[in-house]
Formats: sequence, C-alpha cells, structure tokens
Amino acid sequence: MEFLGYRRPDGRAGTRNYVLVIPSVACSQAAARKIAEGLRGVVFLPNIMGCGQMGEDRQIVRRVLSGFGRNPNVCSVLIVGNGCEQLTAHSLAKEIGTSGKRVEVLVIQAVGGTRKTVQEGRKLVRSMIREASRERRAPIAVSELVVGLECGASDFTSGLASNPAVGHAVDLLIREGAAVILSETPELIGADHIMARRARTPQVAERISRAVRWWEERARASGQDIREGNPSPGNIEGGITTLEEKSLGCILKAGSFPVEQAIEYAQSPTKSGLIFMDTPAHDIEQLTGMVAGGAQIVLFTTGRGSPCGSPIAPVVKITANKETYRRMRDIIDMDVSAILEGKRSIREEGERIFRELIVYASGRLTKAERLDQRDFAIFKMNPNI
Repeated sequence: MEFLGYRRPDGRAGTRNYVLVIPSVACSQAAARKIAEGLRGVVFLPNIMGCGQMGEDRQIVRRVLSGFGRNPNVCSVLIVGNGCEQLTAHSLAKEIGTSGKRVEVLVIQAVGGTRKTVQEGRKLVRSMIREASRERRAPIAVSELVVGLECGASDFTSGLASNPAVGHAVDLLIREGAAVILSETPELIGADHIMARRARTPQVAERISRAVRWWEERARASGQDIREGNPSPGNIEGGITTLEEKSLGCILKAGSFPVEQAIEYAQSPTKSGLIFMDTPAHDIEQLTGMVAGGAQIVLFTTGRGSPCGSPIAPVVKITANKETYRRMRDIIDMDVSAILEGKRSIREEGERIFRELIVYASGRLTKAERLDQRDFAIFKMNPNI
C-alpha cells in the first residue's frame, strides 16, 4: 500500500510541503510572524520558549523545535533569533541541518532590528517557496508513515465506537510496517497494567508503568488528585463516569499489537509498530510532542467536538456522535456513528479510516487545515526564570 508523499534529503517522506519559520525565542516571535504573513505554503511556529527554561525543560524545548524543523512535512526552515537567548538560532539550525534540508538563520541583534530582519526574512522565504514549488509527490510505502493518535473532548461514543474503529485502522497500519504513536500518559491511569502487559520487553513495560506513576506523583505533589480533573466536566456531561472508564476507552485506539518502544516527549521512534510516547493529556501539548517526534499525520477521535490542529501535520478528526457531526461538520472529517446504529461494523469503519488516512496523507486537506487551525504548545515541567 502506498500514499503520495514528498521525499526528503534524509530519506524520509512527508505528507505536506511547508516552508517553516521558527522563532528560536519568544522575543523574535513578532518578526517571525511578520516574515510568514500572507505567504502561501509558509507556516509560522508560535514558539514562546527558548529562554529562561530550567533543567530538563531546556532539552524539551530544543527537541520540540528541532523536531518540527526536521519533520519531513517541512521542505525548508528559516530560524529567527534575537541574539542573547539560551537556545541560539545557530545551534538550532545545526540540529535541523542534519536532515539535509535548507536551513537559514536571521538574528535580530546582528541584522539590526526587526524591520531589517523582516525584509531579509521575506526575501529568503520567497526563495524557499520557489524551491518548494518544484517538489512533486511520488508513491511512498505506507511503512514510512509515523501516525500520531489522540482523543479529545471524549464522550461515551469514543470508547464504544470511534476509538475501537481507529484501533482496527492502527492494526492495518502496523501490518503495513508503519509506526503508530500512542500518547497522553495520564489517560492510561487505570489501564496502564493492560498496556504494560502488551509491552514487547520488560523494559518497555517498566517504562510505561514508571511514566504513569510519575504523573500521579506529580499531581499529588501539587496538592491534587489527578482524578479530580479527569474525567473533565465535558467528559462527564458526555457520559463518561470515571478515569478508569475513560482510560479503558482511550487505549482502544492502540489496536492489538505489542508496544515495541517507549520514548520521551518529542523523541523520534526508532522502530516501527506501536510506540508509547510519554506526554501530558493536554491535547495541544501532546499533538506538539508527537509531531516533533516525526508524526506526519494524526488520527484524532472526539465525541463532543474539538477543533484542534497542528501547524505542519494534518489532523484527521473522527467522531461516532452523530449529533456532533451534524452540528460541527466544519471541524469533523469523519462520521463513524453508523457503528452505534448497527449499520456498519467496527472492522468496516476501521478499514474506511485506514483508506481515508491514505487520502489525507496524499494531500487532501483536513477540516483543521482548511480552518487554518495551527495549534502549538510545548510541555514543560518547571517555571521559567
């Protein structure tokens, strides 16, 4: 099975062909935004980190920004720095440059202010657009896909229909040799023992269990029981009663194959098959982590409706709530409510999701893309200094 994608210099393949403008620090965000403004095929990454982070947060920010730059959905990158930040534009460019793609750098303090930086930046980006326009889609094996999984604004239909249907699609993807990322660690609580039993090795099982314990302990250290905020009020209104119930529904997205690898937030998988990434349950932070880890496309189930998207990856929104689809067709890509009506099986709808994923990977725009919904937020553990 193949999709139509863009072959990159490092051998990977993208589902999109963007020129990406990355501010390496919050101070350079305005200049970076103005550089990208109004230019088709150019995406501005709204980064507010890059300076003042402590401890592991520094590495997380670096992984996320370099991961977005290296993602095969990006053809070329312009990094805009200020000049005195922790994460320098040149060091970030060096990491992204390992992908072999074109990377340019502008530093506001070196160029001589914002206006000059914007002028120079728009010249560079226009030349990048011309280069990107020469790229052509070609047949690529589905085995080269990295697919992210997410559920947000869940209700009772998520665990009963949309998540199991995605799980069947995931099994089909893994049989083709793709990598599929399961994330949102706090939503494994109460079902983590099931995922640990599915681990390929004891080391992967321990990594899953340890990640869940960390989130529970972190919540307690802040004086909270993680179950107080999860399920959310919207989940409860939608018919989900406990965190365990929500978690058991959540893991159905992961199909039936073993968990091959456990990775940190924004790390890239080194294996195919089912991958566990340790992320928050926060929809946008986990989306950011998976795309930074190399996901070229995301399957996102929702019961009550979620508009979330990614700056550089198509996010395919799937619901089994017929009323949600009727009211929010502008943000939902697929309606699988026929499962609950008894008209179609989970298997049939899973096969349809698989087929549609190939179409979206080959260039069809998702609803989030059409609405220009390009959400971005980096998970961090500590306050800024």
